Amino acid sequence: MGKEKLATYFRQIKEKHDHLFVPYIVAGDGEGGVNNLPERINFLQESGAAAIELGIPFSDPVADGPTVQAGGLRALENGTTLHKVLNVLEPKKATRDIPIVLMTYMNPIFAFGIEEFATTCARVGVDGIIIPDVPMEEEDLIATTLKRYSIAFIRLAALTSTPERLKEIAKRSEGFLYAVSVTGTTGTRASHEDRVGAYLEDLKQMCDVPVLAGFGVSNANQAHALSKHCDGVIVGSKIVDLFHQGKENEVRHLIRSSISNKTSLA
Repeated sequence: MGKEKLATYFRQIKEKHDHLFVPYIVAGDGEGGVNNLPERINFLQESGAAAIELGIPFSDPVADGPTVQAGGLRALENGTTLHKVLNVLEPKKATRDIPIVLMTYMNPIFAFGIEEFATTCARVGVDGIIIPDVPMEEEDLIATTLKRYSIAFIRLAALTSTPERLKEIAKRSEGFLYAVSVTGTTGTRASHEDRVGAYLEDLKQMCDVPVLAGFGVSNANQAHALSKHCDGVIVGSKIVDLFHQGKENEVRHLIRSSISNKTSLA
């Protein structure tokens, strides 16, 4: 479980395909609310995802762009809570192969209780945690607790960080390093800055875990372009939007066309 499961599953995926693809979905968004999660997780696994980043809806999502914020509001209207998400994950733990990574903010974790949160995540099969509003200087609030349960605390690297800071973040990285490839919040972009390639390659040299580029990735061409410099991509806003529009076939096509230059998955 946890760090080991992420490492093992990523290795298995990379043996089949060239690149890793991690879709982000908002837990509880869509018809059925949290009850549709097991079905959606199975669909994404069968489509070739390397892990699933599961966003916990929150009332003040500072890192989220308009599309993800809208998905969060729909999930909150469906009555989605952190407790409900964790409860619905537990029954399928024994038969679920794909790693699950939660993306949440620190406030819901405080409300849950840090120790109880980590214990529950371990019990229901959560393998990694992303917390965008916890800077490196304050991560001891939760990093030590997650480590006791072998849950990967996934750090984020930013284009605007100094080389010294990036080296320290890379050194601490567990599971994978989330390399933010734009400045600003999540959302689709027409292109990425020229310096992103060098930034990703530098992180690869610093890191002992896979480096995945996220923010602003919305099509297979962008995924391939970024994956030339790192291990793969994380796609959020485009996935959230396609699911909201009922375009599951386009979700599948996006994943399958992004992960390999040479393997047909049709």
